[in-house]
Amino acid sequence: VVEQDGEAVLARTARPERDPVLPLRAAAAAAQAALPLSPHAVRRMAATARPLPTPWPAEAREQLITLLGSGRPTVDVWEALEAEGLISRLLPDWERVRCRPQRNAVHLWTVDRHLIETAVRASALTRRVSRPDLLLVAALLHDIGKGWPGDHSVAGEIIAKDVAARLGFDRADVGVLATLVRHHLLLVETATRRDLDDPATVRAVADAVGSESTLELLHALTEADALATGPAAWSTWRGSLVTDLVRRVLAVLAGDHPGTEPEPAAPTAEQERLAIEAHRTGGPVLALRAQAEPGPPEEPAETGEPLGVELVIAVPDQPGVLPALAGVLALHRLTVRTGGLRTLRLPDDVDDDGSVLLLDWRVAAEYGSLPQSSRLRADLVRALDGSLDITSRLAERDAAYPRRRGRAAPPPRVTTRTAASRHATVIEVRAQDAPGLLFRIGTALEKAAVRVRSMHASTLGANAVDAFYVTSGTGAPLPPEDATATARVLEEALRA
Repeated sequence: VVEQDGEAVLARTARPERDPVLPLRAAAAAAQAALPLSPHAVRRMAATARPLPTPWPAEAREQLITLLGSGRPTVDVWEALEAEGLISRLLPDWERVRCRPQRNAVHLWTVDRHLIETAVRASALTRRVSRPDLLLVAALLHDIGKGWPGDHSVAGEIIAKDVAARLGFDRADVGVLATLVRHHLLLVETATRRDLDDPATVRAVADAVGSESTLELLHALTEADALATGPAAWSTWRGSLVTDLVRRVLAVLAGDHPGTEPEPAAPTAEQERLAIEAHRTGGPVLALRAQAEPGPPEEPAETGEPLGVELVIAVPDQPGVLPALAGVLALHRLTVRTGGLRTLRLPDDVDDDGSVLLLDWRVAAEYGSLPQSSRLRADLVRALDGSLDITSRLAERDAAYPRRRGRAAPPPRVTTRTAASRHATVIEVRAQDAPGLLFRIGTALEKAAVRVRSMHASTLGANAVDAFYVTSGTGAPLPPEDATATARVLEEALRA
């Protein structure tokens, strides 16, 4: 391959009909030189190049990896090969995802372009992993199952095994690539929707990943996939949660064996102070602290989203706290990301038999600046005593916005995850994101007479996926029949 008039062209001595690796070698050389491939050269190779043997020779695999690792120039070179059908000849499974639209509007690209964009993002992360070749190939294949019916991760695992074997990877590497494709959503979904303080959560991830080296690759693939999806799929906050989960899983894989029950963290001095003040005053006490921490300078700009605001509230234990707080936050246009709720026993020198409900939440302002904690407290007091009609206020605000025309949103779905925790029942809610959604969920859970131990809110585009760790009044997980009934009541309330 030589440069001519700003393009990569085939040398006069090139013989595509004798060299089946030439299309990959030419593509890799063009991408490395940041040159477009000559259309004439691509057409000639498409017309005369012989198919590669199965499995591929080592050189072919190395040239593919070089192409995928070339960064942004990979896109134009790949599209030139794809336009002449060379990609589908090299990777027959590619035809099912070629120009395939995405189901979720959060994606910026079609499925095939997203896979290449993921490889581009992964190429910037190769120095973080010990096997950059596996990272790049996993990036190329992670959504390959979207061309098949059913769960694309499950279908993709099967396809990845076949493709990896065809590329000439050995059995161990084939297994790693299959695991990466099968679990490419595991870290981000677990980090944003599950309680990381629950040993069952961390153990489940460790069992699925299996080794530290695979976890390292999965961490990088998760970030590359999210960055290639669009700005709504990745942020500093999501990155921090995934990093925290990876740290905990690494400890388990290294031999640390957490207990079967999560150990509640001891209250900080500030939390204890707030609890005592709430007990003495008989009303809620708030502490609101901004946690705006932009990402490191070397990260892409879209990862610099603030982590949010830590909101700590102590209030005498009483019914209705969750929906009241959720409603007040919705009125102030604050989005809830995570929320912990627990009962804190007061020190003996304060009260021998006193308890306070402690809420430690992370929230983010949708627009503008944060409200003053005094305003939040005043509205929370009114919500708890019933003088603030949150339902009417949210309805008035909703009515002020014009209705969007178009396809109706799919109905909400509520499921139980019985194996997700040993100490609580996990109820997962998937619904169209809207102001006051958490207030409606909290109200329904309050009527169902269950206690919310913690919650984990995750929003991707127009879809909210919120997980609630709930127990009975005695603090035990719900019996299966009660869990099913609670989920059904909650789903009916959201549909209404």
